[in-house]
Amino acid sequence: MEKDIVLQSTITCPNCGHQKEETMPTDACQYFYECENCHEVLKPKDSDCCVYCSYGTNPCPPIQEGGKSSCCA
Repeated sequence: MEKDIVLQSTITCPNCGHQKEETMPTDACQYFYECENCHEVLKPKDSDCCVYCSYGTNPCPPIQEGGKSSCCA
């Protein structure tokens, strides 16, 4: 049975707390994300592969699939 991949993720800015739902790319790693409220440029935490894994409500599609170790691999 194939797991459904969720492409929507709500990113929460750690600087100001602003939240925005975004659609994650399925073919690229999103390493930078600019908060539209405070304009802080977010980068992944050391242990994560992308901003969605660090600050989103859902991890990136490759992590959800469980096959790859990151979206950048």
